[in-house]
Amino acid sequence: MPNRIIFSDIDGTLLNDKRELSEFTISEIKRIKDIIPVVLISSRMPSAMIHLQKELEITDQPLICYNGGLILVNKKPIHSTFIAPDIVETLHHFNKDQKIHISLYHYDDWFVPEMDFWANREAQNTKVDPIVKSTENVIQEWKNLDKGAHKIMCMGEKTYIDRAFSFLENTFANELHLYRSKPTYIEIAHKSISKLTAIEIVLNTHFNIPISDAVAFGDNYNDIDMLKAVGIGVAVANAKPETLQIADLVTQPGKEDGVATYIKKNIL
Repeated sequence: MPNRIIFSDIDGTLLNDKRELSEFTISEIKRIKDIIPVVLISSRMPSAMIHLQKELEITDQPLICYNGGLILVNKKPIHSTFIAPDIVETLHHFNKDQKIHISLYHYDDWFVPEMDFWANREAQNTKVDPIVKSTENVIQEWKNLDKGAHKIMCMGEKTYIDRAFSFLENTFANELHLYRSKPTYIEIAHKSISKLTAIEIVLNTHFNIPISDAVAFGDNYNDIDMLKAVGIGVAVANAKPETLQIADLVTQPGKEDGVATYIKKNIL
């Protein structure tokens, strides 16, 4: 029986043109949330997602962060996979001319070397303020504490991002998953995790619901495996062509309440 649980991507999928939750989306999710669990799944850090959970009144549900690199249940991690600091150091040395901005994330900490254009824009989009600390200091601290990056975000002009992508692809093909969310962005995660692996963990350990009974919403390349695996994979109309091609259904664009439109028509 599909539609027993919902997993929804955030950026490009759930938010309106102001990068906020519309009143329609809030009301539809509140309408079903006590019967159908709604789980947010994103490349964002926890604090960039929790305020959305609060608006939707679903703070009792798991939170899948960093494309599956960190899973929280009752605000406590049940799964954590991060990139080793040695890999971060290699990327930092490649970027010695500082042509690209490198943001580093671990759990609910976001580190930037300075508040440049990229850091300011990301802070505005996610409503989270980063910690300004040199990349060298972050790497050394992580080595001392046996920590690493749940996510690395490289941002910059397309030419430099192209070069960084090629370098990472050639150097760490077996260790890293690289995702071009925009021509000027690379989102980097550990090779072993994905939104699909996170969904499987949550369904098996927390809900005991088969994946065939789940519906998922997404728009981008990192949503493809998730949409293919669930019972009903729904793409918003603004999704990438490859994502639209594999989706079971296509709903309205994300900015036009595509998720809420599907929920209203098909659930309860």
